[in-house]
Amino acid sequence: MLSVTIMAITFGVVFLAELPDKTALAGLMLGTRYRASYVFAGVAAAFAVHVALAIAAGSVLTLLPQRLVQAVVGVLFLAGAAMLLLKKSDDDDEGVKAPSDQSFWKVSGAGFMLILVAEFGDLTQIMTANLAARYDDPLSVGLGAVLALWAVAGLGIVGGRTLLKYVPLRLITKIAAGLMLALAGLSLYEAITG
Repeated sequence: MLSVTIMAITFGVVFLAELPDKTALAGLMLGTRYRASYVFAGVAAAFAVHVALAIAAGSVLTLLPQRLVQAVVGVLFLAGAAMLLLKKSDDDDEGVKAPSDQSFWKVSGAGFMLILVAEFGDLTQIMTANLAARYDDPLSVGLGAVLALWAVAGLGIVGGRTLLKYVPLRLITKIAAGLMLALAGLSLYEAITG
């Protein structure tokens, strides 16, 4: 049976955790280069796959030590920050190159693959699995999580176009890397202190 309360709790937790995440930034970057509806279709499909995997893995994740999970999450955030800081500058044609024709399948496929790879084992996927294990209500948790992820992706895609009118891409990238470093520090601190 669907629980609106569990769905709302899951939505709030996943939405807030995903806002500063690399996915919102990926959606922002893709939204600046491609047709927004095509990007969203691919990203939304990838999130649906990730939530399904997280729900299925919910009981398995409860068996792992929390410190190990936090350490892995911290290392993933560090890697994401390093990737953002070390990639080419704006002058070197950074980021995803637009296909010669922006067909639905090329753009949505690129968005799907980017999110599928980037989100595997991500904090929100782990959180979704934990919530599914905690509440033992996979439908409510799954719907809350996927709606939260879609909302963040939509904000990132639409916001990316607007933000680039006022803020240079290089500055956005540095701010995103700084947020990831902060999240890495927090996760590693929690892993060490337990």
